[in-house]
This record gives sequence, structure tokens and C-alpha cells, in this order.
Amino acid sequence: MPQPTTLPVPAPVISLETKEFWAATLEDKLMLNRCNTCQTVIWYPRQFCPECSSTDIGSFQASGKGSIYSFTVNRRMNENADYRSDGKELVYVLAYVELDEGPRVLTNIVDCDPETVKIGQKVQTVFHDTGKGAALVRFKPA
Repeated sequence: MPQPTTLPVPAPVISLETKEFWAATLEDKLMLNRCNTCQTVIWYPRQFCPECSSTDIGSFQASGKGSIYSFTVNRRMNENADYRSDGKELVYVLAYVELDEGPRVLTNIVDCDPETVKIGQKVQTVFHDTGKGAALVRFKPA
């Protein structure tokens, strides 16, 4: 069985457009944008609609729930790696999670044995504080 891993928690670049999103992550809230013109739910936070180009955008608190759309289990062995310096294998899951609200998010699946992850598996958000004004949105099995 692969070892549990501790992934790095790099601080994101916070812009005027993403400031509200990142501030909410520190309160364990997943905020999404929605176009008020065509009702498209938007991921990654931005102030225009990628479907209709409207700038009439609002935000709402998402459920934080979804399912795994696609994933890969990554294995990394490198003594000079950013993730581990003890020479042991790092195993982590990189996935697209389809949120219950619609958009797909590129993220990590954490707090589980990577070998048990499955397409369609229900997941929920967890927030990993960067210590620099934001928390990264990751997912764990529901």
C-alpha cells in the first residue's frame, strides 16, 4: 500500500479578480462565479463569462461536493524533489473533479489511499492553508 503523502502548499498569485475567491478559502468556503446573463457557472474565478462574454458576473457559495471525472496516480522518486527529501517514493493523485454545480476543477485527491480512487467517486472539498492569505482547494473522498 502506498504511503500517505504530504503535498506542498504553494501560495497562489492573488489578483483583484481572484481576491474574493482566495479570501473565502481561508473560511473553508468554495466560492464560484456565475454569469447573470446566461447562468453559466464559471471556473477559474474571473470577471467575464467564457460562454457569452458578459461582464455581469455574480458569485455564490458552492456546495464543495463533486465527483472524480478523471485522475492519475503519480509516483515520484527523487532525492532532490521539492516534495520529499528522504528518498522515499511520493505517491499523489492529480484529478479533475466535476463539481455538483457543473465546472471541472484540476486538483488533488487527498486523505485516502491513492489505489482506492475511482472515476465517479464522490468527493468533498478540503482547504490547505498556504500561510500566505489563501488556502488551496483540494478534495477528499466523501
